[in-house]
Amino acid sequence: MKKSRFTETQIVSILKQYDGGTSAADLCREHGISTATLYNWKAKYGGLEASQLKRI
Repeated sequence: MKKSRFTETQIVSILKQYDGGTSAADLCREHGISTATLYNWKAKYGGLEASQLKRI
């Protein structure tokens, strides 16, 4: 299985920026990801905090 470029805590911080009002296109351009990746992350990690990731 391919190793991800981003850790779970980095993914959560990117999603927090998205929830904060930054557009998906701007975030994807800044971090070098596709919009599909962003929405997949939102489906998987949406609503999680960094402290909750440690439990998983």
